[in-house]
Amino acid sequence: MRPSDITVKEIETIYEPQLPRTPLKFGAVVVEDCLFCKIRATVENGRGEVAEGWGGIFLMDLWGWPDPNLAHLDKEAAMKQVTEGYVAAVLDYAGPAHPIDIFMALEEELARINESVCQEADLSPTQPFLGALVSASPVDAALHDAFGNVNGIDSYRGYNAEFMDDLSKYLGPDFAGEYPEDYIRPEYLPKVPIFHLCGGLDKLTRDELDDSDPDDGLPNCLADWVAYEGMYCLKVKLRGNDLDWDVDRTIAVHDIGREELDKLGIEELHLTADTNEQCESPDYIVEMLCKLRERSPEAYDRLLYIEQPTERDLTASRHDMRPIAELKPVIVDESLTTLETFDLAMELGWSGIAMKTCKGHSADMIFAAKAGKLNIPYAVQDLTNPSLALIHSVGLGARLYTIMGVEANSRQFFPASTSEAEKRVHDGIFALQRGEADTASLQGTGLGYQMEKLLG
Repeated sequence: MRPSDITVKEIETIYEPQLPRTPLKFGAVVVEDCLFCKIRATVENGRGEVAEGWGGIFLMDLWGWPDPNLAHLDKEAAMKQVTEGYVAAVLDYAGPAHPIDIFMALEEELARINESVCQEADLSPTQPFLGALVSASPVDAALHDAFGNVNGIDSYRGYNAEFMDDLSKYLGPDFAGEYPEDYIRPEYLPKVPIFHLCGGLDKLTRDELDDSDPDDGLPNCLADWVAYEGMYCLKVKLRGNDLDWDVDRTIAVHDIGREELDKLGIEELHLTADTNEQCESPDYIVEMLCKLRERSPEAYDRLLYIEQPTERDLTASRHDMRPIAELKPVIVDESLTTLETFDLAMELGWSGIAMKTCKGHSADMIFAAKAGKLNIPYAVQDLTNPSLALIHSVGLGARLYTIMGVEANSRQFFPASTSEAEKRVHDGIFALQRGEADTASLQGTGLGYQMEKLLG
């Protein structure tokens, strides 16, 4: 036991229903409402010191559990129950311990809680473990924040020999004497490129605008967003089953982005593409990339990677992803939930991984270390994170060696979900300048929220 280890004394759950500014379409689903979960955790360290920590995430069943045969509200209610069950498990944990050890020790218990909740609610098939991770993730984030606060440190400074056991405990003998700190940045990057999401229903040009668009002072099409914030990183949501539409959409996003960035004097432009598991096989993406390269070499060259084109169950078809990887890197996202799925993805030829705070900050630290040692590229993606979740996610991206920045699209779809205090204190995160977030406000202990200012 270390004096920095924590015992969790109390956890408060706060649920806030949120409506999007405009519908968000990805894959086969459209998000028209979502439940934001905030967690306040109180912990005590071995010195008898007590502090609070905070975390937050959308309980987005349409991403974590996109089963069209089950009602959205039923799935959302089950995710809340999984969160409450995980809270109880954390409070019952014997401790004291490091937050990463708590998370890893309770991984199997989280799966059991998820199974039990779904059985009791007569929801079949059971929520994928990905959805259970989403439910647990704000608790995990709050413990990391509290750990830093109670020990008077930036939480990212707590991943070394002074505060935890080495990574061989989870990653094997090759990681003896190594710690997450060895694979993360010692300080936040001052500026972080932000990926803007081009959803499946989003308007791209000013010609598409009409009276149905929100009149709230924010842009309503891609051209105006780029002019407004100068984003040079654009993520395109594709259908995955309509080749011509997907190629046309990618080219249109590129061309509009290029035109508007030229007006701002910004030369850089990066694209990524995501079908959210809608492709039946890798062959679709191979054909799409070949057509894209033929029709627009410029757009093809700007494409950094393809994200999760096929089904999330890697064991179902065991698709060989190497044909895609020979053209562009292909990044595993929804399939990446455990160290076992990490290994399987690499065996099947995926190029890299996507990390998200909604899969667990603890898991992100371990995944980042493993990816770093094996020279596997990785991205930090979004769950339309607003409020505390966005501050946390941008901070994570600023401490890791990502392929390119971090996705952050709540400013497009859920701007009202962020408080005025959060916007004021972290103005550089919530108001982009030339396509980048400024991390200067990530200060103090914990995850850098500056909660004393946010709570006033």
